[in-house]
Amino acid sequence: MKITLILLWTLGSICLMARDFDREKMDAFFSNLEDNNRGMGSISLFYEGEEIYAHSYGYSNLEEGTRADYHTRYRVGSVSKIYTSTLILRLIEEEELSIQTKLLEFFPQFPSAAEITIEMLLRHRSGIFNFTSGEDYLNWHRNPHTREELLHRILVHEPDFSPGERTEYSNSNYVLLSMIAEEVKGKPLGKILNEYITGRLKLSDTYLYEGAAKRPGSEARSYLGFPEWTLEEETHLSVPLGAGSIVSRPTEMNEFLTALFSGEIIDQNSLELMMKTEEGFGLGLIQIPFYNKTGYGHTGGIDGFQSAAFYFPDENLSMAFTGNAMAYSMNEIMIAVLSIFYGMDYELPEFSDPLVLSEEELRVYEGEYSSPDFPLDIHIFVENQRLMGRATGQPSFPLEAVETNKFKFDQAMLEITFEPENDLLILKQGGGVFRLKR
Repeated sequence: MKITLILLWTLGSICLMARDFDREKMDAFFSNLEDNNRGMGSISLFYEGEEIYAHSYGYSNLEEGTRADYHTRYRVGSVSKIYTSTLILRLIEEEELSIQTKLLEFFPQFPSAAEITIEMLLRHRSGIFNFTSGEDYLNWHRNPHTREELLHRILVHEPDFSPGERTEYSNSNYVLLSMIAEEVKGKPLGKILNEYITGRLKLSDTYLYEGAAKRPGSEARSYLGFPEWTLEEETHLSVPLGAGSIVSRPTEMNEFLTALFSGEIIDQNSLELMMKTEEGFGLGLIQIPFYNKTGYGHTGGIDGFQSAAFYFPDENLSMAFTGNAMAYSMNEIMIAVLSIFYGMDYELPEFSDPLVLSEEELRVYEGEYSSPDFPLDIHIFVENQRLMGRATGQPSFPLEAVETNKFKFDQAMLEITFEPENDLLILKQGGGVFRLKR
């Protein structure tokens, strides 16, 4: 569920190619990923409300040999926040809430509940601790939880800052919004989702956890561990609720975005409020630039799943991607898709075979690394002859060897260089460089 902001090229101008884009090149891009074992997933593009491209690659279930296809459903992680925000705005339109309703009305046990508003929760400005960053999160996230148990998991942590002081991403905000919607409507969030969105739009493959880990049919499993994919144990969907529990497929994600931005679900005033960003966040939305174009949507990640759903209002274009195994960054996938769609010069990526190091060579990097300048400790360890990393409160991730002392994790655009003789780990991500000591 951890958010990954997508930063795309922002210079120049481009011409809309619409239905005349190079479909063969788009197919070739995804075939290239599959042929080089760089991931598995599905993509959909809508233009002016119609699907103009859809493609699936890899497997939805490796163990059973089931290929991913048009109907494969994926956990979409934090893309769920778009849906939850939409539901809250509907309740505001119906005057069952207001944007300034205080948390005090629902959960007075929270510190500063009298100051925290619905808008602060939607914009990640409440100061409430992100429960998925807790040191013990990985010890319990695969177990079913009641609403009361989830509240306790959040309340045991002190607030990170005073309400409205700054913006800091917290899944706790959207879990609380889920519970508020349930109290207002007197029914589970999944039924509210069906009432306002999925039932209305006839999205039969989009749903939220309602008591069973999986529905029958083509629901993908998730994998980590390039180059040898291994099945990832999955978060129990009673845990993230409206912060990350929705299951869908790209075509239905685009149908939802198209309806949302055309005014079929909320009115224009609500949509404008939703799109207004402060410190990078709207109400359940973030922005991405691509040259002189701006898209609105969200990314998502839960276990081995990665997803993205964005709508470009000026072009009436929406794109949705879901992946259940990723060894090529979603950022690069989106750059490729938009570049090919808009007819820009784009060369398909070239891949080389991963460098294979012995277990003995890998074990020299094991240890706990930390720095006062980096918010999380990083545990480096060897598992099944692979070098793995795990940041405090986050899932484990595999590290691919680039050179003897240099590794990468493309999914998070992360690069790590080790200096074992100095007990040093140098981490590069998003333009930042951090030096952590063992």
